[in-house]
Amino acid sequence: MNYLGKDVTLKVVGTRPIRPDGVDKVVGRAAFGADFAVAGMIHGKVVRSPHAHARILSINTKKAEAMPGVKAVITAADLPDIASEEAFVGEGPVNFRDLSRNTMARDKVLYDGHAVAAVAATSVSIAEEAARLIEVEYEVLPHVIDVEEAMQAGAPILHDDLITQGVDPKPTKASNIAKRVEFKLGDSKAAFAKADVIVEGVYRTAPVHQAYIEPHACVVAMGTDGQAQVWCSSQGQFMVRAFCAKLLGIDIANIRVTPLEIGGGFGGKTLVYLEPLALALSRKSGRPVKMVMSREEVFRGSGPTSGGVIKVKIGATKNGRIVAAECEVALQAGAYPGSPIGPACMTPFAMYDLSDVSIWGFDVVSNRPKVAAYRAPGAPISTFAVESAVDELARKLKMDPVELRLINAAKNGTKAAYGPTLKDIGYIETLEAAKTSPHWTSDLGAAPKGTKRGRGIASGFWFNIGGESSGAVYINEDGTVTVVSGNPDIGGSRASMAMMAAEVLGIGVERVRPIVGDTASVGYSFLTGGSRVTFATGMAVTQAAEQARDDLCRRAALLWEIDAAAVEWRDGMAHPAGENAGKFDPLSLAAIAAKSGRTGGPITGKASINAQGAGPGYATHLCDVEVDEETGHVKVLRYTAIQDVGKAIHPAYVEGQLQGGAVQGIGWALNEEYIYNKDGRLDNPGFLDYRVPVASDLPMIETILVEVPNPRHPFGAKGVGEAPIVPPMAAVANAIEDAIGIRMHNLPMSPPRVRAALDGAKS
Repeated sequence: MNYLGKDVTLKVVGTRPIRPDGVDKVVGRAAFGADFAVAGMIHGKVVRSPHAHARILSINTKKAEAMPGVKAVITAADLPDIASEEAFVGEGPVNFRDLSRNTMARDKVLYDGHAVAAVAATSVSIAEEAARLIEVEYEVLPHVIDVEEAMQAGAPILHDDLITQGVDPKPTKASNIAKRVEFKLGDSKAAFAKADVIVEGVYRTAPVHQAYIEPHACVVAMGTDGQAQVWCSSQGQFMVRAFCAKLLGIDIANIRVTPLEIGGGFGGKTLVYLEPLALALSRKSGRPVKMVMSREEVFRGSGPTSGGVIKVKIGATKNGRIVAAECEVALQAGAYPGSPIGPACMTPFAMYDLSDVSIWGFDVVSNRPKVAAYRAPGAPISTFAVESAVDELARKLKMDPVELRLINAAKNGTKAAYGPTLKDIGYIETLEAAKTSPHWTSDLGAAPKGTKRGRGIASGFWFNIGGESSGAVYINEDGTVTVVSGNPDIGGSRASMAMMAAEVLGIGVERVRPIVGDTASVGYSFLTGGSRVTFATGMAVTQAAEQARDDLCRRAALLWEIDAAAVEWRDGMAHPAGENAGKFDPLSLAAIAAKSGRTGGPITGKASINAQGAGPGYATHLCDVEVDEETGHVKVLRYTAIQDVGKAIHPAYVEGQLQGGAVQGIGWALNEEYIYNKDGRLDNPGFLDYRVPVASDLPMIETILVEVPNPRHPFGAKGVGEAPIVPPMAAVANAIEDAIGIRMHNLPMSPPRVRAALDGAKS
């Protein structure tokens, strides 16, 4: 059922109720991974490689095993040797062999921080001391950190059996290039002949961490009967179950995963690191095991997003029509294949209606941690280059950058280079909102002495996804409602599930209690990622609520002794459908629930679906900066994030998503990067040296919600969490260029790099 007809007035959806988990988090009742404990548990610690690339010659665990208080020590020998097998379990394709070897190195270590052993003991301090007693003998090998160097002939090879996919003829020699992908529309090579103006450039981005505040943590308990319990912070309890089952050779039915509160993920908690190790330690010791990463371990041992090098070429006519476009993207995958090269190639030109476009991508391994997803994985990297080039094109043509984008904007019926024909999109609407916004139409203001000011604009795209989701609605005997879904709440999904259920049932949202179920209490649900939960799980919950509502009507019919078809539901009550149905006073949900025992028992609704028809998200961002000419420091003065959100279920949460994505993108643009020394060791594994923006660095992020409803969702929802991080890097870069007249091609645009550019312009 569609709830967005002309005659429908929504009473709950679109409002801003207090978040259902707010009180627990404010008063400290909410249990995160490191907070959780069970009786009799011991503590696990991981031994990590100090080398970027080395062969493991031997591991001596005898001293650690002999230490009082130590209950178990494991190495890769305690885990099954998994054969190569690829499956779509996390946010992208996962090779189980690589996942296993990333969890615990088997023959070689491939990055600084790679796990080589683990120990469990009666206290954290004993476990840490025992870990230091484990002796590992290495043969240090040459390493390669940079993606371009890794692609060169003669670079140190990480995997002797890695043959590049997507190349014809198939290579016979191993290389660090795992895969080549290509998307084409028309003939870009020939189309450049039609161009009056051509811009091209090479851009580079640094790997950055998702910088979630809560580190990876878990508690596990393996029983003597082979039944395992896992409590952890992740973006998908079913994902954790599947990974652990595969990596330890356990039947899925024998693992129960309970999701705890998650203190940030942003894609970084779509893989497993500690859970399989904790299970192996618990199985060996016969005790529950708790493991918590330190902040340094998070940076050294978990996945950041990729860094990359992007080559862009765009051609246009004098009137601003883009006639040809090309983009080549090479992404760092880290130690094992699997960078987000697919999305990086799908997204950079998806904002534009182009007939001739070519995009090539390369997935490249290097001696860094295996990458994980990060909000719209891959898209911000390639879009930084493309939107910088579009800005250059506008300058060459002496055109307003908004008008140039409007001339070329994707619209309903545009065929994207990666395949689909776009429909029900709101990109033009975001540009129109930007054009008339108080921000774009305001004066930039005079720059203080020694500084220069500039304004930039950039757009971005994310395709959004649906997928498998389950939901259940239980009508309690007192008339309250419990909603159970299968997705960890990282962006307000408990609130949106409760609101959609309340809207369907016609009751106040305060009477609905949303719960995230464990793997044994709710049907399978794909992970929380890709901006899918409000769309896909929302559809499942809506269908479950509709089932419960229909059952309420049937129960009312039984009480009135009339046909169920003669009952209709309005405003949270059952009513006779017409005069012919009989004259009965309306029955409230609470009244029907109180008599459920007399009419057939508990009233429930359940739905498990594979949701299709996710609407793509488009964003346009505006940025004002002030550049200090002496220090190179860039200050963001004003920032506005504009996005087509479909229909905002809870507008405050949606605004928060836009603000958070913008802030993370600004950090990526100006400060954040992994810094490695000559030995391949990470030099900044902590927030003192890895600089993320704080409140004092930024203005209030202004938001404009554009609502072009998705007709394939009952309430018009589109995913909103990914798109906000796509435009910021280019928006900031374009603002800097507007201020100082210099195009910055490399991220981060940190003070030393900006100052060097200023000095270079003077010489």
